[in-house]
Amino acid sequence: MNMAQTTSSFLLVMTMVLLSVSVSNSIDFNYPAVFNFGDSNSDTGGLVASSLGNLFPPNGQTYFKKPSGRFCDGRLIVDFLMDAMDLPFLNPYMDAIGAPIFRKGCNFAVAGSTVLPATATSISPFAFGLQVAQFFRFRDRITDIRKKSRKYDKYLPAADYFQKGLYLFDIGQNDLAGAFYSKTLDQILASIPTILLEFENGIKKLYDGGARSFWIHNTGPLGCLPQNIAKFGTDPSKLDELGCVSSHNQAARLFNLQLHALCKKLQGQYTDSNVTYVDIFTIKSNLIANYSSNGFEQPIMACCGSGGPPLNYDSRLSCGETKIINGSPITAKGCNDSTEYVSWDGIHYTEAANQYVSSQILSGKYSDPPFSDKMPSLLKHKKE
Repeated sequence: MNMAQTTSSFLLVMTMVLLSVSVSNSIDFNYPAVFNFGDSNSDTGGLVASSLGNLFPPNGQTYFKKPSGRFCDGRLIVDFLMDAMDLPFLNPYMDAIGAPIFRKGCNFAVAGSTVLPATATSISPFAFGLQVAQFFRFRDRITDIRKKSRKYDKYLPAADYFQKGLYLFDIGQNDLAGAFYSKTLDQILASIPTILLEFENGIKKLYDGGARSFWIHNTGPLGCLPQNIAKFGTDPSKLDELGCVSSHNQAARLFNLQLHALCKKLQGQYTDSNVTYVDIFTIKSNLIANYSSNGFEQPIMACCGSGGPPLNYDSRLSCGETKIINGSPITAKGCNDSTEYVSWDGIHYTEAANQYVSSQILSGKYSDPPFSDKMPSLLKHKKE
């Protein structure tokens, strides 16, 4: 047994001990507002609004009919979840143009963000701790505005929404995936407690600030993303039975086990709160393993990219971008029918896949504690 396996096995045993403790209230879907924290999986326009990045057509082609700031052909998981709660899509905190309405919440997620503090080489400076700080700035500014005038009330959350609202989290993917470019698997596995300590500190600040409902997504099967297969999966021995990079999925599994244990710990500490852990990894893994029965034709290959099968992914080109490569113009083009694909651009999922994942989340079966009895209605599968 190598060092990575030994480390993983030890941490697995310790994690399962912690998971044996279960104390929690059940989630309730009657929320007046949602405050979201995360990376590109739930960024509804933060990176673009910050002018740190841009998106080109065909991003947004399926639903918004133009780039919407989302790394997708249409809606994200967070959009479908907002729909299910009968709430409007979340406006990004960074977007101050056109008097955005924040009455029902705010999205602090920015593509490229990590849990750990950003460095000089980070894609996004808006790491989790900074997103939490932005939330408190947001809340305090609203309090100040309301003291001076009530004429903006229709745009802003009511004072009690900050305690009654749902705090949604989907972050950690970039901490793991980015580390593989400079660290060994052993080093990455050893860094997971540090990542989760930073996450716990952010949750504690929000709890101390009055937050009481936390909905925490784990990270998906990173080894199944075409970006990671293209870079780290050229040796077939590095791939698992689904054609995914084994090391990346091993890191994701251990991260998720420890994140689950942290959620159990928080459930025990914050007995006046709802802390719900959502197993995105299993949902997405099941989708990729059973893609055909779920109405998809391409479980791995990117819809928007270049290079053709098997991955249709080139790290030098983002979706919709054109560059001169080896003397010729190359464009990362969209496929004819994105509903046949799980992967949109090699890193993010298509709207069709996001809708499937959302429907599984909303079944309540993949959450701890489960909440199927609390869900008023379930999203229908895209092909039903």
